[in-house]
Amino acid sequence: MSVLERVRAQGSVSAHPAAEHLIEQRRWLKRALIDRLGLEAVAAEIAQSPIERARAEFEVACRSILNTRDDQVPSEHHDILVGQVLDEVCGLGPIQPLMDDESVSEVMINGPKALFFERDGRLEASAHTFDSEEQVMIALDRILAPLGRRLDTSSPIVNARLGNGDRVNAVVSPVAPQGPAVSIRKFSGRISSLKRLQDLGALPDWYAWLLSCAVKMRQSIAVAGGTGSGKTTLLNALSCEIDHSERIVTIEDSCELRFDSHPHVVPLEARDASIEGTGAITIRDLVKNALRMRPDRIIVGEVRGEEAIDMLNAMNTGHPGSLTTLHAGDAREAVSRLILMARFGMNLPSELIEEQIATALDLLVMSCRLSDGSRRIGSMSEIVRSEQGRVELSTCVSFDPGRGAWRLERLPAFVGRAEEMGVASAGEVQAWQSRLS
Repeated sequence: MSVLERVRAQGSVSAHPAAEHLIEQRRWLKRALIDRLGLEAVAAEIAQSPIERARAEFEVACRSILNTRDDQVPSEHHDILVGQVLDEVCGLGPIQPLMDDESVSEVMINGPKALFFERDGRLEASAHTFDSEEQVMIALDRILAPLGRRLDTSSPIVNARLGNGDRVNAVVSPVAPQGPAVSIRKFSGRISSLKRLQDLGALPDWYAWLLSCAVKMRQSIAVAGGTGSGKTTLLNALSCEIDHSERIVTIEDSCELRFDSHPHVVPLEARDASIEGTGAITIRDLVKNALRMRPDRIIVGEVRGEEAIDMLNAMNTGHPGSLTTLHAGDAREAVSRLILMARFGMNLPSELIEEQIATALDLLVMSCRLSDGSRRIGSMSEIVRSEQGRVELSTCVSFDPGRGAWRLERLPAFVGRAEEMGVASAGEVQAWQSRLS
């Protein structure tokens, strides 16, 4: 059993004892380890050996040191101290157990003495924190160095994606005067289908069928919601309903969408400017380029600004069934935000942009995060173009957060065409309608 497994067996990774005497004992054990093996030997082992082997070698040395000092370090603290020292020497310090814990979805550092994490949609404080800003910066350097990124006073903001898909945002002084602030959103590939969302209780089976049918009917869909509400997760699940005969181009700030079984996906990723301030490639640049790549569908991970107008143009010029997400609190706010973002890209009257939205988008699906931290697929609205060219929202599916219940308000127009388009048989439509009752 590894050190991490032994610590977990004693309780949550957030419950490490963090009394001052344990901090001093950890510092002493780290110094003793380096004195025994030599700094150069420790550095060489970390650089040249697999991390598991290095941890195993250092664990043996740490336990040997502790066994000679039973008078100062109680045996019940050995596992915790060894784990913390190994995390500091070989890993990312106090956040390493959180990074290894699959139940943790996000890690947040608010300066050296405040470490938080999210588990099951709820924020918790970690008892084990950093000792100093220097220790935080060492951990950040280990994260960013393999990516070729820099974080210092001349470049105090960094957004990066780790090799496993985790997203990192970090800010330091002078932007963060109270110490380094870091958020690491861990990527979870466990939820990649509507069936999985259904199993988790995020939506009922009849709603999952409706969304699947919408994707197969090439409905252009925007998923809207707040931060952490599950927009990207739903987008990924919807994307996996696309037929394997279609060519997909995905555009993201950092690649999070996963298509484990789809044979024809081209992922594109935006790039920040270099240290010299050159070489930036924006989402808007990628959307424009995607039009030249013969896509059947374009999926934009999230629209935040002027690229909204290019996304709407793509949907209006031969790429129906495209998908995207955006931040918004409700469906009407999502339309207003799209209008505002599109005007950043092209200074047109709001009425003309609203007409573009009305002809480009078919459905607006809300994702929401409830007070207990759970995530649900909320309302679905059909976007209808009025005689004046304005956007009219017609609610097809409503969601009551208080009761956690969904209701089919009206049948979306695309369901009536599913049979004639060969997407669903008459029996499948009837079976679906029977599930509603």
